[in-house]
Amino acid sequence: MPITPFHFGPGALLQSAAPGHVSFIAFCTANVLIDCESLYNLQRGNDQVHAFFHTYIGATLVIAATWLLYKALYGLAQRIRLPNLFSWQSLQSRQVLTGAALGAYSHIVLDSIMHSDIRPWRPFSDANGLLHAIPLDWLHLACLAAGVLGLMISMTRWFFRG
Repeated sequence: MPITPFHFGPGALLQSAAPGHVSFIAFCTANVLIDCESLYNLQRGNDQVHAFFHTYIGATLVIAATWLLYKALYGLAQRIRLPNLFSWQSLQSRQVLTGAALGAYSHIVLDSIMHSDIRPWRPFSDANGLLHAIPLDWLHLACLAAGVLGLMISMTRWFFRG
């Protein structure tokens, strides 16, 4: 399934561990942008669902696109009133870039483990040494556990902040 929420679990844990350094919004945005390619390829019936943006080069461009999208929306928010959901307007560029990088590169790693059509090192190599490195059930459970742990840490921080 494209744009799987399992990718968000590690992001929740990373953001809860370093809340002033990692943007969960940017983490999720990078993941969704990468999976737009899969959605497009599925709709078109293409054989390779995970193509260019599922490479480290493509993921790097998604990081840049995520940061540019943030900068554009932030600039727009300075001229017109935009909703400030989850306080996104107070994010610093460093947080956005870190979140986007962690999101994009973790996406490639996770998908490399589970999808046989990924070639993460293209154009330099067609190898995917991570394919089936761990069982799919374990991968999903680890992502889910990371999300639950991240949520618990965030809720604990919120509870004791007041």
